[in-house]
Amino acid sequence: MPPINKRRSALTGPAPRAVAPSGSAEAALRRLRIALTVFFALDGFLFAGWVVRIPDVKEQTGASASALGLALLGTSAGAVVTMTLTGRLCQRFGSRVVTVAGLVLLALTVALPPHTHSALLLGGVLLLFGAAFGAVNVAANSVAVDLVTATRQPIMPGFHAAYSLGGMVGAGLGGLVAGSLTASVHLGSLAAIGVVVALATGRVLVGGTLPVVGGDTGDAGDGPAADGPAVRRNEPGSAGSHARRLVVVLGFIALCSAYGEGALADWSALHLKESLDASAGVAAVAYSVFAGAMTVGRLTGSAMLRRLGQSTSLVLGGATAAVGMLVGALAPTVWLALAGFVLTGLGLANIFPIALGQAGAVAGPRGVAAASTLGYGGMLLGPVAIGFLADWFSMPVALTTVAALAGASAVIAWATRDAVRPVG
Repeated sequence: MPPINKRRSALTGPAPRAVAPSGSAEAALRRLRIALTVFFALDGFLFAGWVVRIPDVKEQTGASASALGLALLGTSAGAVVTMTLTGRLCQRFGSRVVTVAGLVLLALTVALPPHTHSALLLGGVLLLFGAAFGAVNVAANSVAVDLVTATRQPIMPGFHAAYSLGGMVGAGLGGLVAGSLTASVHLGSLAAIGVVVALATGRVLVGGTLPVVGGDTGDAGDGPAADGPAVRRNEPGSAGSHARRLVVVLGFIALCSAYGEGALADWSALHLKESLDASAGVAAVAYSVFAGAMTVGRLTGSAMLRRLGQSTSLVLGGATAAVGMLVGALAPTVWLALAGFVLTGLGLANIFPIALGQAGAVAGPRGVAAASTLGYGGMLLGPVAIGFLADWFSMPVALTTVAALAGASAVIAWATRDAVRPVG
């Protein structure tokens, strides 16, 4: 078996100089971890700000549920197309540079949907928004995989907890201002905040070095290749067919989770408003409750992974989400539906980060990009599927597909429990 540094060179070019583990290296690692946490939180904050204004934009455009579903497809389509390219961009320019650029673009485009007046134009705007969202998620997760490897700790759920916390705050804030601010003023303000925070924090993220901690033979340094995948790969090598099959399996597990996240982001508020006659303020709370539950699940995710292991955590998460979504979709009252959303959030919380972390350990940034592309394919499928199923049957029936895919992820995780070596 070739040494890890030679395998890494084959993927990302010549290895840069290594930074010896030291107190200064630990401090640099801590600064990078804090900066990346801010980026994950800001990503969730901006996305949630848009999500809670979907009912307002739907009313403004006069779109039906199926037409809105097709417009929302723009977000997912833009994300998936970009994700297929972002792995290469990360290897060329560096994952941290792409993270900052993507976040700035995401902030700028979040202000655009309220200025559209047709489903077609909304879909075009959301295509740009989705492209930025996809770039941020692949690049940020690639940096996160590097930090997981450098710290030798299962910290990936913590970054995704920051995303969920940002989503919870963004959705909660959106609910508070929904009755007093127009969507254009609200999202325009979020855009200004996002650009300022991204540029300020980006100086730390791009300017730092990624040190090697723990005396491994991995490589680190500064520059584009330096924030590439300083990760250990599963056997056989990442170029092998076994690795590709594992990435596909992990990507499908991520898809099942992303489908649920996307469904609740896009349709939970409308479900409460249209199926259960909730007020606009209460409906806006739906995603905040779900995101809050995901935050709690991810904040406790590292401890759960240490105690239960990754395979058991995936199985338990999928099963919990399946039960929770059945309750959330079919509940006869708003409060019972919200309880179901909480359970769903707790179940889905760690499925996506575990799957992406394992894909990164298998195949570096391209593994993260491939698994992300498959995973966010769930968001590509979700808006259209839920919208059309809601028109053909009902919104509650449409949302039960989230439970079905969550259950499928649990079954697949159990069947492949011995195939992937734990990360971190």
